[in-house]
Amino acid sequence: MDVVIMAGGVGSRLYPVSTPEKPKQFLDLLDCGRTLIQLTYERFRAVDPKARFWVVTSRQYVHFIHEQLPDIPPTHILAEPVARNTAPCIAYACWKIRARYPGSNIVVTPSDAYVPDVEAFALTMRKALDFTSGSPAIVCAGITPDSPNTGYGYIQASGESGPDIISKVGAFKEKPSLEVAREYLAQGGYFWNAGIFVWNVDTIDREIRTHAPQIAGMMDKMAPSFYTEDEDRAVGELFPQCDKISIDYAVMEKSADVYMIGAGWSWSDLGSFEAIEKITGKKLN
Repeated sequence: MDVVIMAGGVGSRLYPVSTPEKPKQFLDLLDCGRTLIQLTYERFRAVDPKARFWVVTSRQYVHFIHEQLPDIPPTHILAEPVARNTAPCIAYACWKIRARYPGSNIVVTPSDAYVPDVEAFALTMRKALDFTSGSPAIVCAGITPDSPNTGYGYIQASGESGPDIISKVGAFKEKPSLEVAREYLAQGGYFWNAGIFVWNVDTIDREIRTHAPQIAGMMDKMAPSFYTEDEDRAVGELFPQCDKISIDYAVMEKSADVYMIGAGWSWSDLGSFEAIEKITGKKLN
């Protein structure tokens, strides 16, 4: 198992607590003695203590990874020269993993979510990994909504859905208006998109080549430099040429093999002061 942590965001919704110089994933926002990226790392260590970890982040944040996650090898810290959204970010990590670990089963995750029930989370992730290890499927995590939240994208499940049930995705929905979000809750079968994706390395290679060939082409040009002294130069030259697009638009909404696993655990992306205050009981601003 390889875990790819995406940690390049600037956390602009939490400014001025989160700043471009030190965004929220590198802060102890929950006042628990660990930063959000450290909590993410620990949560996935519970899924598989032997997992290999990779972090994709901005070049200006690499020193935070060295400081806060010192066990991650330097070759597993992927420094983006510019932000190009999640599709190039994920492609870079998966191409690099494939170059050395061609049989890998991969989880891609944001760095800044809150999941208090680590044991339940681990069980869900293991079930998703079992599903993708022997199939050409993509699995994403769907959170059962407890309110008509307008700040999250939604996943519409096709067929039976619920905690730890894997079902085919019917559609991905953009962040809705309040009226539409209320309709989703009333209808049922709609889940918050947690931005956690599971696939095997052959699957994501095929899907990106099929649906985002420009990005795949850039990765193929970069690949000969991986794990060499030339990687930084090659990435600096080629990565900025990648299409700027999210993995949702590039692959998820186009693929015929996308499934959702329902999450029976609490989750928050900690994207607002209200969300953090709800958990900690403390005012941040």
